[in-house]
Amino acid sequence: MSERLPRVAASIVVAVATAVVILALAILPFLNPAWVSFEQGRSRADLWTGFSPADLRTATDAILADLMLGPPDFDVEIGGEPVLTVAERGHMADVRGVFVGFGLVALASAAALLVAHRLRRGDDAFWRPVRSGAIGIAGAVVAVGLVGLFAFDAAFEAFHRLFFAGGNYTFDPATDRLVQLFPYQFWVETSFAVGLVALVLAGITASVAQRRLGTGRRELAARQIPVEVGR
Repeated sequence: MSERLPRVAASIVVAVATAVVILALAILPFLNPAWVSFEQGRSRADLWTGFSPADLRTATDAILADLMLGPPDFDVEIGGEPVLTVAERGHMADVRGVFVGFGLVALASAAALLVAHRLRRGDDAFWRPVRSGAIGIAGAVVAVGLVGLFAFDAAFEAFHRLFFAGGNYTFDPATDRLVQLFPYQFWVETSFAVGLVALVLAGITASVAQRRLGTGRRELAARQIPVEVGR
């Protein structure tokens, strides 16, 4: 039992790390200005804000830069007037804190996977929990997606209550630029796009892990010395 516990714990770490890395990789493509601009066009952020296309890009690109690179001031101005209120800037600072925290967890997870692969030399003890982690995150994404499909508002509210319990995250689309720049449709479509990419990555990861498991068993069988029967 004492020898089994470390192996079980290591397998859990590998499975969880796999799920985290898949989710992080699924989010990354949607943090670039090209996607944000595309979705803002679909959700008509220009009409919500009243900004010209050039001003819309200036405001959005500055907010994304502060989110991804910092410093988290979020103090972009258009026509000499700040785009975001103090409350909106405070919320975006909280958002950046969540992003930085998740980024650190993702980097630690990637490092854990590299170390585990090296220590276990990519054998079945490594690929089995990798497959489990990929299947687990796929199941979680499907479950969250089903909830979001029928109750996106409730899911969105639950997410904010979980990660921003101590801050203000309620804004009025009629007056607040933050939700005008990133309207409801923006979040619905982006969330489902992230989920779709996560499912694809999870499927690829599980498939690779399954193939490696089969390869490992074949290599083990090939190394076994045949027993001579009937001398």
